[in-house]
Amino acid sequence: MKLPTPRSVLSALRARLAPGAGGEPSPAAVNPRALDGTNDPLTGLPGLTAFEGLLAQATRQADAASTQLALLFVNLDDLKSVNIAAGRQSGDDVLRQAAKRLRSMVKPFMAARLVGDEFLLLMADDPQPRDASALAQRVQASIGLPFPLERGEVSLSCSIGIAMYPEHGALSTMIAHAQAAMGEAKASGGASHAFFEPRMMRGKRDQLELLQDLRRALSLKQLELYYQPKIHAPSGEITGAEALLRWNHPTRGMVSPGIFIPMAERYGLITQLGSWVIDEACRQAREWRDLGLRLKVAINLSAHQLRQPSLASEIADALNTHQINPDLITCEITETSAMEDVATTVRVLGQLDALGVHISIDDFGTGHSSLSYLRTLPADELKIDRSFVLDLETSEDARKVALAVVNLAKALDLKVVAEGVETEGQNRILRDMGCDQLQGYLFAKPMSAKAIALWAMEDEGPRAMAFRASVFKPTGFRDTAPS
Repeated sequence: MKLPTPRSVLSALRARLAPGAGGEPSPAAVNPRALDGTNDPLTGLPGLTAFEGLLAQATRQADAASTQLALLFVNLDDLKSVNIAAGRQSGDDVLRQAAKRLRSMVKPFMAARLVGDEFLLLMADDPQPRDASALAQRVQASIGLPFPLERGEVSLSCSIGIAMYPEHGALSTMIAHAQAAMGEAKASGGASHAFFEPRMMRGKRDQLELLQDLRRALSLKQLELYYQPKIHAPSGEITGAEALLRWNHPTRGMVSPGIFIPMAERYGLITQLGSWVIDEACRQAREWRDLGLRLKVAINLSAHQLRQPSLASEIADALNTHQINPDLITCEITETSAMEDVATTVRVLGQLDALGVHISIDDFGTGHSSLSYLRTLPADELKIDRSFVLDLETSEDARKVALAVVNLAKALDLKVVAEGVETEGQNRILRDMGCDQLQGYLFAKPMSAKAIALWAMEDEGPRAMAFRASVFKPTGFRDTAPS
């Protein structure tokens, strides 16, 4: 069977993307099976499955005609700030407008939405590198124009990676190589474009191996919760601990959460890890309780978990399975996560509040909380962001922010926790401000559950601090937690 010419593929691409075309390709030029999958519901652009089918056909045409292709991987810079400042609906509006601008450039190119704020553009008319570079510059100029919103407007830039076919690899690697080049452009400050180079994949291969290992870490029992004590500020006694996820890799040793948590969020593993953390923290609280130790345990919830409709039922199941008093559990969410989708946050936190667990707003002072929104959240405490605690002894501005958070919390009848306390000076300032709880390396680093128990039972810890007497009171499923 004679293959259609490259121009017939371009005609099919144009027909597919033309307004009012209904998204149906020409059956004479494109195999319909290659286009299985629906368009992206937010932008109307083809999704990944459809794009991969067209990309495969375009590479076959290029091979037959000994021509080139160029693939552009486009990532909007700092769209997250729009979601935080103006709300997720405004962020979605920006994505729709950006898609429309990219779609206007599809002759003779094809645009698709990959995921989130990432788009793909295909040049299939034997482009040279200078042509791909020129298109990248036009895309940057178009994305750089203000995006009008319901209230005001926002300006963004974009980072673009370019992979040429066949020069920069086979069909199976084109998207990955373009993405690696985009990462290089973003790492250089964004608002630029870069062509793929083999050196860009060295770190990517290591990340891929690490991702594969992370997928197996749960089943291989490589994950563990460490616990950092929380101190009752007025008395200096230990009343609880924050559960922190740790990964003990068999060959790499302890992998930093700063590396594997963002990876889990990007590749859809964070919900699975979060579910494990919820169950394990409750299991450990029960084990401590059986030893006569009733510590409050704080667990961190990600923005992804907040959007899961099953979150409240998961926590309820864990509490019931391990027979844990809900008053012993605190769920921490960052201020930024809380403000991403306020309506969802209010609904989900209302469900958690109904369970009887405590709710803490973490990293407070770094986001864009509206006081009116904050008043609607069923929170029990605010945590002052560690960046302000770090500068307490040297920055008057940091002291003002910390004191403002304390005063705001008191006005809303919330407790205040300060994390990242490392010096006696910070400790003194925060106590004088009226903080309720303190946490940081000055008191203790995160430690294993066994180390916490030994400290409590044998009074052997990193510094001379006692556990509050109420921690050792007789326990029961409906008992109140340590005060």
